[in-house]
Amino acid sequence: EVQVDELQRLLAGMEKEHRSLLLKMREGEAELARLRSVEGDKLAEQDRSAQLEKEVAMLREKIHHLDDMLKSQQRKVRQMIEQLQNSKTVIQAKDSVIQELKERVAYLEAENLEMHDRIEHLIEKQVSRGGHSSRARSKSEYVSSKRLTGPKPLPLIRVVET
Repeated sequence: EVQVDELQRLLAGMEKEHRSLLLKMREGEAELARLRSVEGDKLAEQDRSAQLEKEVAMLREKIHHLDDMLKSQQRKVRQMIEQLQNSKTVIQAKDSVIQELKERVAYLEAENLEMHDRIEHLIEKQVSRGGHSSRARSKSEYVSSKRLTGPKPLPLIRVVET
């Protein structure tokens, strides 16, 4: 009977130890599952991290390419601005030359008109003294004058008939 009691006590202790070992085993399995999950999360995070690193590298490359294109476009714009400024300078110089030529043309036209007036005056004097020639000539026989027209005003031209 003492042996049976001892065996029952040992059996109860074994059952208790069995339950505690089962509990520890379940806790260990749960911890293992959690660790596997954490490792799986870590692997997923590592994959996602690698994917993000690739995307970042591609974006950096695109940004570098766009920076190069932007710098190139800025150089082109600066060159175009320089060309425009140079063209403006050339146009201003040509405008001043044109203005000088217009002033000179106006001066020469005035001088031309003055010379024509003097010629007319001299012709009128000769006609009024007309006794020296065999017949008196009219003013129109001496001078035919007309102003030529065109896209820009031309100087007065007089033709002396003989």
